[in-house]
Amino acid sequence: MSSAGGEFGQRVRAALARQRLSIRAASRAMNYDHAFLSRVLAGKQLPSMELAESLDHLLNAEGEIIEAAARLLDGEQSPAAQASASVPTLADFLPEGDPLSLLTARSPRRVGVGEVTDLQKRVHGLRLADDVLAGGDLIAPALRELRSTVRLYRENTHTEEVGRALLVQIGELAQIAGWIASDAGRHEEAERIYRLGLSAARQAEDHTLAGNLAGSLAYQMSNTGRTNKGLTLAQAALHDAGDSAPGKARALYWDRVAWAHTQAGGHENARAAMRALGEAGEALDEHDDGDEPPAYLYWVDAGELQVMESRVYTELRRPLRAVPLLRDVLDQYDATHTREMALYLSWLAIALADANEPEEAAAVAERVIRIAADVASERTAERVRVVLARLREYDDVPEVAALLADHAA
Repeated sequence: MSSAGGEFGQRVRAALARQRLSIRAASRAMNYDHAFLSRVLAGKQLPSMELAESLDHLLNAEGEIIEAAARLLDGEQSPAAQASASVPTLADFLPEGDPLSLLTARSPRRVGVGEVTDLQKRVHGLRLADDVLAGGDLIAPALRELRSTVRLYRENTHTEEVGRALLVQIGELAQIAGWIASDAGRHEEAERIYRLGLSAARQAEDHTLAGNLAGSLAYQMSNTGRTNKGLTLAQAALHDAGDSAPGKARALYWDRVAWAHTQAGGHENARAAMRALGEAGEALDEHDDGDEPPAYLYWVDAGELQVMESRVYTELRRPLRAVPLLRDVLDQYDATHTREMALYLSWLAIALADANEPEEAAAVAERVIRIAADVASERTAERVRVVLARLREYDDVPEVAALLADHAA
């Protein structure tokens, strides 16, 4: 690193010493990964301004840490040092310790292939249930199944092959359980579950599954205000999986990257989001050689990429592109998928408002609210709040005024 990079680490360490805080304590207080913060302070990775602002506030540095980060990010680093700064990897997002370590004294009961096969069927059944039920309905059975599977792996004996298969199922369970917890609004719990699954997938050396878990966590981060961290993780998932991942998987990773760029905001991120959408389409069009993609990617198809494309255009305030795409998606969508129907209609309502069609936006919003009322999903509830907030700009339009009056609470 250059002198600017060294200055940033030195200022943070000095401020930590003044506050009598360790790097681990600071990272925990800010909800950052200890390994990530250590890499930044060691000069192996660039800080974000979000991190600098958090550190400055935590350490009462009165702006000096923010100024040091700004100098570093404004180009005071040499090209050679920039090239050597390492890209974050999924290892930076693993949980501390090993929550999946095998117990020293284990039951003599031997877990066999048959139990793994039964578990695979239950995991897939839970995934299919999530297509038609919401997080509030599924959170209890999902967590119960995950806890049971972790105990099965840790407390019993099994061959190396069966142990790896159990780790894969823990990873798959963690992905769907994390998704369910996130949908139920239990974001901290979802993050712990995703990190557990990421550890299991990496121990099983299943890089495609690890990428799916990381992308899911990145999606949650992007949607809950941690946009810089969400973008970093989405990019790490794509980078770590590599070109050997199935086309469907890479399409999904690129979709997550596109969304993370969109939520991060700004012209550069908007252009990067468009590029990522193009990469997702190309990845999906590729024909994989060899094995079929994992079964859990059954839902990744051209229609899903169109959904993401329409949502990105909506967030970028490009309604002329968003509205036709959303209408096409909704015309083809299965009405039994109630939660997704409400979510996609919510983006249509926003896009119509952006297109200066408040009357039609109000009609769509009414439908969103009616559907969401029967769905135990915090994700849909949040989208209702977003739609109503957007329509308040048109409260002089009778249809909008009536909607807002009916749903003032």
